[in-house]
Amino acid sequence: MRNRILNSDNVRKTINYLKKNGLTGTFYAAAERVQEERAVDYHYLPPDAKELKRQRRETQDYPWLFSIVTPAYETKEAHLREMIASVQAQSYPNWELIIVDAGESDAVERAVRQIILDTGDLRIRYSRLSENRGIAGNTNAGIALAKGDYIALLDHDDFITCDALYYMARSVYQGRQENLLPALLYSDEDKYDEGAGIFVSPHIKQNFNLDLIMSNNYICHFLTMEAGLIKSLLLREEYDGAQDYDLVLRAVDSLWPRGALLPDTSRIRHISRVLYHWRSHRDSTALNTGSKSYAYEAGRRALADFCERRGFQARVEHSLHLGFYNVCYEPNMLSVRKDVGAVGGRLLDRYGRVYAGAYDENGKCLFEGLPARFTGGSTHRAVLTQDCAAVDIRFVRLREELWPLFSQITGLPYRERSLLIKAGREKKEIRIADVEGLSCDEAGYRKLSMALGMAVRSAGYLVVWEPSLSCEAVKRRQL
Repeated sequence: MRNRILNSDNVRKTINYLKKNGLTGTFYAAAERVQEERAVDYHYLPPDAKELKRQRRETQDYPWLFSIVTPAYETKEAHLREMIASVQAQSYPNWELIIVDAGESDAVERAVRQIILDTGDLRIRYSRLSENRGIAGNTNAGIALAKGDYIALLDHDDFITCDALYYMARSVYQGRQENLLPALLYSDEDKYDEGAGIFVSPHIKQNFNLDLIMSNNYICHFLTMEAGLIKSLLLREEYDGAQDYDLVLRAVDSLWPRGALLPDTSRIRHISRVLYHWRSHRDSTALNTGSKSYAYEAGRRALADFCERRGFQARVEHSLHLGFYNVCYEPNMLSVRKDVGAVGGRLLDRYGRVYAGAYDENGKCLFEGLPARFTGGSTHRAVLTQDCAAVDIRFVRLREELWPLFSQITGLPYRERSLLIKAGREKKEIRIADVEGLSCDEAGYRKLSMALGMAVRSAGYLVVWEPSLSCEAVKRRQL
């Protein structure tokens, strides 16, 4: 069975989750995990020789050099060789691999130099560091050596697909055709189950989503940045363990000029393909989330620093899930965030399942039918604050500047009413738009919700969904 439900990975995660979240939370998490494993039949298929030849031909005149920086520390030779081989197999040839070695032994150096000798591949560059400066300091030493137009980060025990740099280079080309200089590029990824020798757990990511990145570092791998940007930012040693999350947040901040309502997301490009294989072994974060618990606190601090940089009056807390965060605004998001135009929650039916709340560009309800206690799988996206195309008009609050839009779309004056809702384990009173004068069926409410969402976004604001705000409604037509 290719996607195994009962394996050491899942057992270890279940034990860790039980210690943190108790029996009830663990029961629902385990049930959802089993359901997720059964639903996903994932098989990574590499491109064939014909396709790789076509990729080489298409990009043969591309001028961009990609520098791949890999900090190494007593890396297992088999992992090191597989990582290097994955770079050498690239269909896009204009690259350099910079390995900075902070190990105490000469094992990595001997292996790398032997590979260079055997293959004659001088694109591989090795540098021995005089001391171990930590993951951030070691990576910065590699960045300083990079000659490329773009710099990518690759962990020493992971590996990339043979078309990874092709898709990065093609995305840069497409950006230049649009007179844009891509600043940050990232791809989808999966995990390599070393014990079984199979690829599992594909992480198919979202295009850039500001509030989602403020909930979790979903960007992660394969991360590539324009050389000038990453060299100006570098990694910060005080955030070791979450140094890549801190780097991404500061890159977003650099693309968000003071006075601008929103960051320039046109320069952030998501490549919707699995280009990175994250190796799962006993000591890796991919397998054992408890192996680097300090990293999650570093991530919380990095996010708090981002909020402070942006002038957000907010407190950042750990969620129930390691590596995921809650940003608690004072007193509420609309008063703190000038970029947010509308905020909405999720609506649950009498059986405790999601039936309305957040909608995508096509009007589809995100996570429709999902039980309220489920989180949306291993990425927990169903319980993360995130931007969306629209939120349900029955559970929305607008900033005052946009109240006229509500009136134009509904024919009603914008008024607010109080609603007592569940917010996690507590109940709180919030203010939402009063839609008592509307008489619609479910399709009608959804149509109005989409129209309002489009109007808010056209005015230059974000529409934010906060699934922690839940309302249980027996009748779908009203709250």
